[in-house]
Amino acid sequence: VQLVESGGGLVQPGGSLRLSCAVSGFTFSNSNMKWVRQAPGKELEWVSSNYGLPCRTYYTDSVRGRFIISRDNFKNTLQLQMSSLTTEDTAVYYCATGSGLDTTYDKRGQGTQVTVSS
Repeated sequence: VQLVESGGGLVQPGGSLRLSCAVSGFTFSNSNMKWVRQAPGKELEWVSSNYGLPCRTYYTDSVRGRFIISRDNFKNTLQLQMSSLTTEDTAVYYCATGSGLDTTYDKRGQGTQVTVSS
């Protein structure tokens, strides 16, 4: 099982970024996936989940309406489109497998850094 995140970087407040997670080694199309993040000095935080079958999406309150989670089952990728970013969104973002709208997971990638700063 391998999960590889990409797309992080430095962005100004109000800006947008699109994270991507390439997965391999398991049946992605019917797997429940999630994004979690860890800000400096803080605990791991659940951000969003995308359930495979049937497809359902969930968001933590602080990102609902600003972030969109999606998947491409042909390319075996999970995305997180982030808009209206604030400094509070600065964190390392991880793609992970697992059910539950929480920080528990079975497998996790190495993470991608998102820094929101002017």
